[in-house]
Amino acid sequence: MSGSPVFDPAKAAWNGAMLFVALAFAAPMFRWDALLLFVVTTYGSLLVGHSVGMHRLMIHRSFDCSKSVERALIYIGVLVGVAGPFGIIRIHDTRDWAQRQPVCHDFFAHRRGLTIDLWWQLTSRFSFERSPRLTIESRFADDPFYRFLERTWRLQQLPPAILFFWLGGWSWVVWGICARVFVSAAGHWTITYFCHNPGPGRWHVLGAAVQASNLRGMGLLTYGECWHNTHHAFPESARIGLDPGQMDPAWWLIVLLERAGIARNLGSPRATSNREDLLEVKP
Repeated sequence: MSGSPVFDPAKAAWNGAMLFVALAFAAPMFRWDALLLFVVTTYGSLLVGHSVGMHRLMIHRSFDCSKSVERALIYIGVLVGVAGPFGIIRIHDTRDWAQRQPVCHDFFAHRRGLTIDLWWQLTSRFSFERSPRLTIESRFADDPFYRFLERTWRLQQLPPAILFFWLGGWSWVVWGICARVFVSAAGHWTITYFCHNPGPGRWHVLGAAVQASNLRGMGLLTYGECWHNTHHAFPESARIGLDPGQMDPAWWLIVLLERAGIARNLGSPRATSNREDLLEVKP
């Protein structure tokens, strides 16, 4: 794999602006109701929009639902503020492809220190000498709504910003938009970093340069995404916390949607008996 990280002005300006406003105004404008808004909207949007909508539904197709529900979940994922729907697919699928190669650059393997890795992920993109071919499914790529979200994903912060200003003034805008967006992006990449650094887990994907890890005690905080070793082994599963004691809030929500008749065809892990690409290394 040949290439290197290059500075992305638009990406850096977006995340930098969110950080600047949060650092400059969050403390002077602190209010308990603004902090509560920050906590609820940060956790809620990452759980509902990013983990359930973008990751488990849009990217891995681990369950089905109606088009209207799908669009609502992915729209909430856009409000997280990391990227548009196509951008998230490109980020995820390119990283997944790179990690499963025999050799993987540190940009995708997250082998450098946390400070360097966060700088790369929040300000840079990877420039390949020969880019892998990535095709977005036509059901997403040809959908006018998703094409609109991809063009305007940064502008989608305006409707909630107007609502927050009307309900709580500038304090709610600073905490509910700027602080939330930056913490969501930085938190996402921080968890990703540690999920690939503590060491090997129970499952080893053969031929892959990068093996993921499970982060004990982090299930509730990360809505189940911290069980990353399990996810690398069974990406088709709607449930990521498969072992006893592995809390998986996103899976709990999917189950609630199924019981309400909203979600269906929930994906299960493939049988390991016919998996030539997977080795169990720790019982």
